[in-house]
Amino acid sequence: MTQPTHSAPIVLEQAIARGKERIDSITLRKPAAGELRGLKLADLLQGDVNAVIRLVPRISQPTLTEPEVAALDVVDLTACADEIVVFLQTRAPKAQAEPSPAS
Repeated sequence: MTQPTHSAPIVLEQAIARGKERIDSITLRKPAAGELRGLKLADLLQGDVNAVIRLVPRISQPTLTEPEVAALDVVDLTACADEIVVFLQTRAPKAQAEPSPAS
């Protein structure tokens, strides 16, 4: 089983107004190692708000700014945090070696 490289669209509870543009949904992509600089993986896995607010602008489509992410509805921020955790999970566990038969 391969890990997803993009999230399903996250439909925002409260759209983001950007001038005349209105952003109703975003997609997140799996972060590369460099995009995690300055962040602690444990914080992301625990849904730390500050870590999520810093990472989402690096991996969102359309690209959001940190102030836009900080102003998201809590339900929308939680949805982003949930998707990030999916990206950081390890693949399915490897099959454990079977014990050798006793001779």
